[in-house]
Amino acid sequence: MKLLPSYTGLTSIDKVLQSPRALRLLWLEILVNEHLDFTPWQTRSEVKNAYKKVYQWHTTYQRLIESMIPRTPLPVDHTPIDFRDYRTFAEALRFATTLAS
Repeated sequence: MKLLPSYTGLTSIDKVLQSPRALRLLWLEILVNEHLDFTPWQTRSEVKNAYKKVYQWHTTYQRLIESMIPRTPLPVDHTPIDFRDYRTFAEALRFATTLAS
């Protein structure tokens, strides 16, 4: 994991899935870290919701994201995003950019 250990101190997906605070940030970890394998947890609603949010934000900010961090394209989801998450998104993307350098 790239973001969640720094943001929450948690280092395993199982622990993340037990923490409400970490669950609120899970989508950002998925967005910036395409190498995580969520296959064992793919049926959990928390993981499904995080992926849906990732698809929404990636659709809205695809060019920005891909210009800052290497990332394969994701499925398109034109559902409107909740702009209240913008600051956290911007901070996480900046943090991930420093890790990629």
